[in-house]
Amino acid sequence: MGDPVALLQDLIRCPSVTPIDAGAQGILKERLKKLGFEIFDLPYGEGKDQVLNFFARYGSGSPHFCFAGHTDVVPAGQTNWQNDPFSAEIKENVIYGRGACDMKGGIAAFVVAVESLLAQHPDFNGSISFLITGDEEGPGINGTVKVLEWMQEHHHIPDFCLVGEPTCAQTLGDIIKIGRRGSLNAVIKVEGTQGHVAYPHLADNPIHKLMTILQSLTNPVLDQGNEWFQPSSVQVTSIDVGNEITNLIPATATARINIRFNNLHTGSALAGWISTQCHRVAEQCHVDVLISGEAFLTEPGNEVRAICQAIHNVNGVTARLDTGGGTSDARFISRYCPVAEFGLVGQTMHKVNEAVSIEELKQLTSMYLQIMEIIFYDA
Repeated sequence: MGDPVALLQDLIRCPSVTPIDAGAQGILKERLKKLGFEIFDLPYGEGKDQVLNFFARYGSGSPHFCFAGHTDVVPAGQTNWQNDPFSAEIKENVIYGRGACDMKGGIAAFVVAVESLLAQHPDFNGSISFLITGDEEGPGINGTVKVLEWMQEHHHIPDFCLVGEPTCAQTLGDIIKIGRRGSLNAVIKVEGTQGHVAYPHLADNPIHKLMTILQSLTNPVLDQGNEWFQPSSVQVTSIDVGNEITNLIPATATARINIRFNNLHTGSALAGWISTQCHRVAEQCHVDVLISGEAFLTEPGNEVRAICQAIHNVNGVTARLDTGGGTSDARFISRYCPVAEFGLVGQTMHKVNEAVSIEELKQLTSMYLQIMEIIFYDA
């Protein structure tokens, strides 16, 4: 098996802070071209908002196994790093740099695993593909969503997709994500009548109505969860009236809420519930809802079992199937095909001195190779 360390270092040295690519995808495309992959450049957006993406495929047979990942990273931040965050320095067998964990490490591991698979199986007759975006850490408008639309139009939807996000909590292989909760954000603005606090009968205090609305949204238990998901959660994230005067009843009051919901709900149904609760209390009420992702679940099948088996073969860990955490591009992929997420331990992602140990990176490469061996050859 090849060594993913040099490839990861090359990728980290590209300061690809969303939406800048800084050459990261070019490195991957050149590597894949040498293997015989067909490359499709898929940039979306205009001007400074343009995002680089690409789709690459090797083979045309079945099964079709796709790896999805992102080359963009979050900024290094203001806190001092022990090294240049884009230098990819190695100290005591640990690679440091922005993106080492999230998720250039996962991409490097999978590329090297594919190189090893094709070297060992010159008779390979399935399909392997890469869906690589530069918009995962950003708004997600010009990345995976549009690439998937292109893939469907050109008949490239895979049988299964593995997203290489850093899913593990403590030990490599301890968690595989087979679903994610949905996420909904709502802005609730209640209109009132401004007035003097000494004459409340001449005013209409919107804060009082907003407090009642928020209680009606946070008091009910939406559900008890189920086999794969924890209970849904409604959280108030902001209450604002912009009032610095003690004797003034404000004219408006605004609140923001977030709901992380399981697959017992849909975003549209929850949006309707929020609107109903609000207008029961306040006729003059405006509700804006943004659904950033629906809940999804991939029922464990052969591919998920292959991931579990590969992990156990390499380091003896028994993986836990999980749906917790935030959102990822898997929420978009789930609309088209079964998807799971498995990658590095995520303890340093987005942090100062983000890092991955060389041992962990090589173990992940071995796991990715074995996953493909099991899927394509039932090894």
